[in-house]
Amino acid sequence: MKKSDFNFYLPERLIAQTPLEKRDNSKLLLLDKYNGNISHKHFFDLPEHLNEGDCLVLNNSRVLPARLIGARSTGGAVELVLLRDLGEGRWECLSRPGRKTKPGTTLIFGDGELRACVEDVAEGGNRIVRFDYEGIFLEVLERLGKMPLPPYIREELKDSERYQTVYSRELGSAAAPTAGLHFTKELLEQIASKGVKICFVTLHVGLGTFRPVKEDDIENHDMHSEFCIIPEETACIINSTKQSGGRVIAVGTTSCRTLESFAKADGSLEASSGWTDIFIYPGYKFKCVDALVTNFHLPESTLIMLVSALAGRENVLNAYSIAVENEYRFFSFGDAMFIS
Repeated sequence: MKKSDFNFYLPERLIAQTPLEKRDNSKLLLLDKYNGNISHKHFFDLPEHLNEGDCLVLNNSRVLPARLIGARSTGGAVELVLLRDLGEGRWECLSRPGRKTKPGTTLIFGDGELRACVEDVAEGGNRIVRFDYEGIFLEVLERLGKMPLPPYIREELKDSERYQTVYSRELGSAAAPTAGLHFTKELLEQIASKGVKICFVTLHVGLGTFRPVKEDDIENHDMHSEFCIIPEETACIINSTKQSGGRVIAVGTTSCRTLESFAKADGSLEASSGWTDIFIYPGYKFKCVDALVTNFHLPESTLIMLVSALAGRENVLNAYSIAVENEYRFFSFGDAMFIS
């Protein structure tokens, strides 16, 4: 398939720059993956479309305040975005300006509270950086770091918790699993009271999720890797849901990719952890996931390709066209879709 097969018209005004005041007030487009039927609701209506015995799978990864703004010891500003923890104080980072952060360069953040030395240049131009600090690194990062918002969001975020899900727990992502941003604690309690099982996986989202597909033939795209975990309790809940005929509903493409990475041919799971670079596009046969809660994604992105694999490319592009006509808000702080 061609990258252009997943293009669509999106007016820039529909790219949401700020979150709504109330998380669950976002619009919710319902898409039937079998017949393409569409209806319009709000996210707080989601419980009406879940059944007793279903299972909702959430990604509990928490976003690192991974954007550091400082200075080079030789003078001039520098910005790092932490991408991957390599251990022993070493991180793979995105750096700006890249040409000024050569190996051997010393970087200073927070009046010297945090210092770093650029050790090497990784494949793709990212920098390998070793940090020097006193105390606990994540606590230093909480004080000095900023949220690494996606490049299409130009507004400053007033409350950093709005780029975290209400159930975020495992610190490690460079970007939020944004489909989960719509949930409130009250809405989750309402869903659980219906007899819907709620469980968690962890996938630490990398900035590779925003990397464009450059190959015209999408089969040639080199997918980024991300670390994910399926706990024993989650595997048991999903297996019992499958056995009893309930639906496994992934919240977000990250939860979906985690489940499909480790599911057996019959859809069952065991407790697992490891790196995944699974690339899901039309033609893929889902083993575990039956339905999906998701945001509206970039044209020609791997995310819209995954959604198209579940619901059919024609159905998805038609849904996106209708969403544009109805002024849905797109991307991280935008509205949602429930594919069932």
